[in-house]
Amino acid sequence: MIKNGHFSEQRDEAGGSGKPATSGCNPEKRKRIVRLWCDGCYDMVHYGHSNQLRQAKAMGDHLIVGVHTDAEISKHKGPPVFTQEERYKMVRAIKWVDEIVEGAPYVTTLETLDKYNCDFCVHGDDITLTVDGKDTYEEVKREGRYRECKRTQGVSTTDLVGRMLLMTKAHHSNLDNSNYQQHTDDFGKGPGTHSPWTGVSQFLQTSQKIIQFASGAEPQPGDTIIYVAGAFDLFHIGHVDFLEMVYKQAERPYVIVGLHFDQEVNRYKGKNYPIMNIHERTLSVLACRYVSEVVIGAPYAVGKDLLDHFKVDLVCHGKTEVFPDKDGVDPYSEPRLRGIFRTIDSGNSLTTDDIVQRIIANRLQFEARNQNKEAKERAVIEAMKKREQQDLPEDASRVPNNQPADAVLPIDSGQNQQRKESRCYYNTH
Repeated sequence: MIKNGHFSEQRDEAGGSGKPATSGCNPEKRKRIVRLWCDGCYDMVHYGHSNQLRQAKAMGDHLIVGVHTDAEISKHKGPPVFTQEERYKMVRAIKWVDEIVEGAPYVTTLETLDKYNCDFCVHGDDITLTVDGKDTYEEVKREGRYRECKRTQGVSTTDLVGRMLLMTKAHHSNLDNSNYQQHTDDFGKGPGTHSPWTGVSQFLQTSQKIIQFASGAEPQPGDTIIYVAGAFDLFHIGHVDFLEMVYKQAERPYVIVGLHFDQEVNRYKGKNYPIMNIHERTLSVLACRYVSEVVIGAPYAVGKDLLDHFKVDLVCHGKTEVFPDKDGVDPYSEPRLRGIFRTIDSGNSLTTDDIVQRIIANRLQFEARNQNKEAKERAVIEAMKKREQQDLPEDASRVPNNQPADAVLPIDSGQNQQRKESRCYYNTH
């Protein structure tokens, strides 16, 4: 059981919402609201994206996220998996996001930061390139208005698509499997050396990561405790629309999500499901602003003990098929008997299987997109290696005079890989 909860918000003078001041930071730095900017494609949003936004929000008070259009992504990278409207809504649902800017420019400029009154922008310690191979954050880095956070290891779009294409039941632990490597190589990588940013690594769950995602809030008197259960695999816009509709079922909702273990999901869904393991699915759900608590490895049958333990007032399920339990019994028989079961029509019929079919149907396009991205990243790596081999003056690596000492330099020699996530600029946890 993981408590999640919602951020309590306070209004700033400009009408935006920010986090309450924390006692750990200098009061002098709390006199004004620090506004942050993040931007990206946010295609196939996963817990890696959410973790980037969580780290960014910890550097200030008000987080604005710019999301690129389909046209911009197609120009610089190739066709996205999800439409821009789907991506806008997915990012809005991440609980650390205060507002989004639709159709944000692909290259981040000082003009954009100034337009939205942002102090600086935040990006992960990988690199984002334009169609002609230029760093999209070059200008803001040069002017010292760039901060960096740690890229989440063990997850990438390349990795997830590789799992979809590999039709096995053990893909979560198959990184050394030659068939798995062939799928990921075909999809995301070309011949020769590989980019560390497009590469695949094993995800390792830790208690600290769960704590970081779970903000913790007990149900209060007067709250309506709503329980939903499922796989919530490849957490997508269909899940978001459903949870948002569940959240609207009460004036003061406290939504508990029960996540089934991997073996249980495979029992009723078959094929190579779940694509994401129980630990990854936990983080994905915890990042959603409509969720208050998560039960890891929830029983498939919503029985008396579960309902009584959590004092559940309402049990909801979408319009998707309800698979019987192992003994053939309806898993919702007890809440139906109590008269607290409700079928929710979210108006969105998208399923995880639909996403897999999108990938399969457009596989060649996505392969080409990711291989182009990989090629550009390898070119940057080679350029960095050549620069390292040159005899530079001793003071060549110093911070430029026009850049604050705590500003992050453009990626070089892997120096930024070692930056600590806990570093405090204004309001870091």
